[in-house]
Amino acid sequence: MFHRSDRLLLRPIWPEDWQGVLSGIADEGVVRNLASAPWPYAAEDARKFVSLPIDPMFPRFLITRARDAQVVGCIGIDAMDDDAGVIELGYWIARPYWGQGFATEAGAAALKVARALGHQNLVASHFLDNPASGAVLRKLGFKPTGRVVERHSCGRGEDAPTAEYELSLRDLLDESVSVAA
Repeated sequence: MFHRSDRLLLRPIWPEDWQGVLSGIADEGVVRNLASAPWPYAAEDARKFVSLPIDPMFPRFLITRARDAQVVGCIGIDAMDDDAGVIELGYWIARPYWGQGFATEAGAAALKVARALGHQNLVASHFLDNPASGAVLRKLGFKPTGRVVERHSCGRGEDAPTAEYELSLRDLLDESVSVAA
């Protein structure tokens, strides 16, 4: 599955993308904001990630700039292991692309895909020391649940507090998603 937005192309992640993934995520500032990526992030981790099985109902995308195919990050939706029926949005953006609206633009595209696949509700979270991610989630229409829970971060090697969000795709209108930086 592919999705084109104004500046981005979201496309499937292929095994040959491991170097692009590695170059974007092998940054402690990126990894520490993720739950499942280890630190240090090595070539073997990138190879494993790009080789994960693909479930068409839970796509993962490589985010690339449409004009030059430069890797900006990754985004996807996935079923949470510990909660039957709960679908989570997750993403990372490589440091050179922070603050340019790419997370919001990719998120809006991923929400359109999730809705087209028939998903009705999504959850997301961010570590409290990453408020920029919370701003992205709110721009996408996610609502804070008011819950702050400890979540393990492989990159940090410990649990850290996260703010939880939820979104009903039934109530979300395309116009409500702002892709401004």
